[in-house]
Amino acid sequence: MIIKPVATNVITGFLGVGKTSLIKQLFLGKPADEKWAVLINEFGEVGIDAALLGGGEHCVEIREVAGGCMCCAAGVPMQVAINQLIAKAKPDRLLIEPTGLGHPREVLRVLSEPHYQNVISLKSTVCLVDARKIEDPRYREHEIFNQQLEVADIVLATKSDLCSEQHLEQLHAFLEEKKVGSESGDKAVIPVCMTQASAGEISGLLSLMGRKAAPPLSETREAPSMLRPQVSDLFSLEPAVAGAEFNERGLIKKLNEGEGFYSCGWIFDPGYEFSFDEVITLVRSLDVVRLKAALITDEGIAGLNLVDGELSVVELDDVMDSRIEIITLESVDSEVLERRLLAISKRLGF
Repeated sequence: MIIKPVATNVITGFLGVGKTSLIKQLFLGKPADEKWAVLINEFGEVGIDAALLGGGEHCVEIREVAGGCMCCAAGVPMQVAINQLIAKAKPDRLLIEPTGLGHPREVLRVLSEPHYQNVISLKSTVCLVDARKIEDPRYREHEIFNQQLEVADIVLATKSDLCSEQHLEQLHAFLEEKKVGSESGDKAVIPVCMTQASAGEISGLLSLMGRKAAPPLSETREAPSMLRPQVSDLFSLEPAVAGAEFNERGLIKKLNEGEGFYSCGWIFDPGYEFSFDEVITLVRSLDVVRLKAALITDEGIAGLNLVDGELSVVELDDVMDSRIEIITLESVDSEVLERRLLAISKRLGF
């Protein structure tokens, strides 16, 4: 039974801006006596962020909703996931990370519906942005990029170690230019480098995130009743069961497209072991917007994150299987890429 509404933050931002890195840093500032839960929506279909986050060591419950915007279909996938997560974890704080290609205004609309008033206490919405991107018209003119900034209470200028003062000034000017109606209140713009953030910076950010969110959005509209579950049903709905199963080679392949982007991802059964060196060579050769992977290799379990040509690799403690996913601006030949992945792996015991 929920005694008080769960403090909830939406953490948004475009692809590869560092949302998962931020959440990992926030874990370090979690009070020992608090329970946290995280709901992640990925544009891709295979779900990798939970493995990269590693919430278990911080006693954080993590759930993923893969495949595009979780607020679609009147928010049913998101409502089901939220309520099951709250029922299971009974958290003091809930962090919701929509896909970088999702519509945050719709997510906030769902969270502001009447049946959540006694369940969720909506706190500050955080938008992460790489200030260097403000110069790029592909970002400046992108509807979702602009919407993410417009709905934010806090704007984090991530990768501040790579930004100049001019970049930050351009970000401030852009925010002034894009102020819209009731969403235009003064935003706290905070430069931050997540890989170097101090305990004090994390504590200060958590304090800001605890503030009440801006007033409900003006652009609210009722979801069609045939698509919205009844309040009494929200906790009883079961999550969708993945329709795909491993094929005879121990693979699952999933594709997605939307908002001008394409995703292609694979899940390899735990019998597969990849050559670490060959994986790095392959990843560096790909022309992609984003790549994420959690792979069992001959040198241990590796978490890979590639964005803007910058590859980071971390060692992971444990995974159930190997996963890799790419996001591109053009459709790729998935069969060719699959053959390349198989060529740098072996299936032990088969």
